[in-house]
Amino acid sequence: MVISNQKDLMGIMAIGRICGLTLQHMIEHAEVGMSTAELDTIGASFLAKHKARSAPILAYRFPGHTCISINDEAAHGIPSKDKIIQAGDLVNIDVSAEKDGYWADCGMSICMPPIAPERQKMLDTTRAAFDVAFETAKAGMFVFEVGRAVEKFIVRNGYQVLDQLGGHGVGRGIHEAPSIPNWYNRTMRQKLEENGVVTLEPFLSTRTRVVMTMPDGWTLKTSDGSLATQYEHTVIITKNKPILVTAIDA
Repeated sequence: MVISNQKDLMGIMAIGRICGLTLQHMIEHAEVGMSTAELDTIGASFLAKHKARSAPILAYRFPGHTCISINDEAAHGIPSKDKIIQAGDLVNIDVSAEKDGYWADCGMSICMPPIAPERQKMLDTTRAAFDVAFETAKAGMFVFEVGRAVEKFIVRNGYQVLDQLGGHGVGRGIHEAPSIPNWYNRTMRQKLEENGVVTLEPFLSTRTRVVMTMPDGWTLKTSDGSLATQYEHTVIITKNKPILVTAIDA
């Protein structure tokens, strides 16, 4: 989506704020011993309170209001009453929603205490990789330039990029053009448009660059059991730094 008027801007910022607040609320309420279904219910109630609708359900009939992925699950984990959050787990919470015809998307990996130093380092690197994308993404740039900067930073810090996962356009639907890789793929020559709405979302792995779809048809796991983390926000592209749409204090 490219914002063309004040109505669009207000609509995107409104749903972006709701998504960011929902993510924040879920992070604050995540506890060891809780099932991922319980955590999803907390997110669902918060979205409903703000009159927003789950994007995964609307767009794909996903069996959950949010995606909650643990440890080697990189994305699209199905909330389940049988999946219990354990001490030391890496938990990726991904919130996307729609309101009044506008869509936004955000996500973050956290670690349940006690937090091992190597897991904290991975989380810090994932957040810093987002900052690299945020500083790089400007109107008129090829999307591969963002991927090149992100991949260089991730590999330099001892991690791998999950090649099959990356950013995307958003706004009128949950997944729109352009795709924004987190690795250097010179064939991806779409340009970032001024006032375009996109997600920037580095995905890191401790070893592999490959994810596989599990038998449930949704959950994406690393191919070798590597830990995976993500940090994602919806932003509006400008000639300078993007505008952060799904702000969160975490």
